[in-house]
Amino acid sequence: MTRTSSTGTVVLRGRVVTPDAVVDDGVVVLDGDRIVLAGSVGDVLRAGAAPDVVAAVAAGAPAPGTTLLPGLVDLHNHGGHGASFPDATTPQEARVAVAEHLRHGTTTMLASLVTAGRETLLARAELLAGLAEAGEIAGIHAEGPFLSYERRGAQSPEHLAAGDTGFVRELARAARGHLRTMTVAPEVPGVAGPGGAAEALVAEGVVPSLGHTAGTTEQADALVAQVAGALRATAAGGGPAREMTATHLFNGMPPLHHRAPGPVAACLAAAARGDLVAELIGDGVHLAPATVRSVMATLGADRVALVTDAMAAAGMPDGTYELGPMAVTVRAGVARLTDPEDPDGGSIAGGTAHLLDVVRTAVEAGVPLADAVRAASWVPARVLGRHDVGGLVPGRRADVLVTDADLRPVQVLRAGVPVA
Repeated sequence: MTRTSSTGTVVLRGRVVTPDAVVDDGVVVLDGDRIVLAGSVGDVLRAGAAPDVVAAVAAGAPAPGTTLLPGLVDLHNHGGHGASFPDATTPQEARVAVAEHLRHGTTTMLASLVTAGRETLLARAELLAGLAEAGEIAGIHAEGPFLSYERRGAQSPEHLAAGDTGFVRELARAARGHLRTMTVAPEVPGVAGPGGAAEALVAEGVVPSLGHTAGTTEQADALVAQVAGALRATAAGGGPAREMTATHLFNGMPPLHHRAPGPVAACLAAAARGDLVAELIGDGVHLAPATVRSVMATLGADRVALVTDAMAAAGMPDGTYELGPMAVTVRAGVARLTDPEDPDGGSIAGGTAHLLDVVRTAVEAGVPLADAVRAASWVPARVLGRHDVGGLVPGRRADVLVTDADLRPVQVLRAGVPVA
């Protein structure tokens, strides 16, 4: 339940999900674009809340099941509502996708590109940089083009390339400082090691993310050691504290095998020791719910970022869509590359869920609510080096997602402003 006090302070009551716990009888108080109080009703009242806030809290109980979550943070999102970041040619097209996810509670997101021609990627980065400068997105994620042919998934095979430091610098310039992450495969020539693309990315303030790889455990280990060490050195020198990720762990990688552990084993070990955060597309399609539950239980919520990998079909009916240069067919909510010779379609080609759907699927699989929400807000915000979003904590931006008992969206506020 939302109430506005006599002085304009917004008071929300319900079950409150903080970064560490679920408070059954809670309250969140917003003043302008900031959170000023969050916790149990008793704690807020004992904290000496202003009389108008006390009156608003006492005015009535929320509807049964009302739950207050922080605005969610998505590190991997290609679009929604029929619009695709890799295909947008105007800011208005890109905003359609941003608005689709915002309405469902994702208040901070990266706009993800896919492997495409050099000029196309530069043009898209330049376009999306404008949205980042306006604060509509948190930056850009480039998925490729330095990826494995064997584990390319829905990436365009003809545009895959060896690591290219010159292109890294060009893309970073086109993004005007808003390129945040780039997915790279450690075994692709020119990616790892001195003078490689990973080194150039870190120098440009971009975090390499390990993914779409057919490489060995040893190749993955080497890239993680290089990148994690470089990021720690950057932070120690006064730069931003950011973390490496594994792009949608398991997807776009060879399966974990006891005699050929591959990159999955390396990523799990790196996450366990704190060198990496593992992305999981926990939508019930890309991964079995039990896989998400098991990884969360093994690593802990602090080493997992739930993501959508959403594409244009998110929030849309079944049909045909585009994902960069690739045609995609969606049947029963599952997106696959269009293959005229295979009626069932080719590789899975992105997601059709919103991040709140992913949280709900994780909870239904047995992941504790506080853990699922932490992995979809607090952790990805930390990965981005953002300490102003991602949690119902005093001082952070007033991003609040109000849901019903079934974790369906009821109301969204971003910076204290209700989202239409």
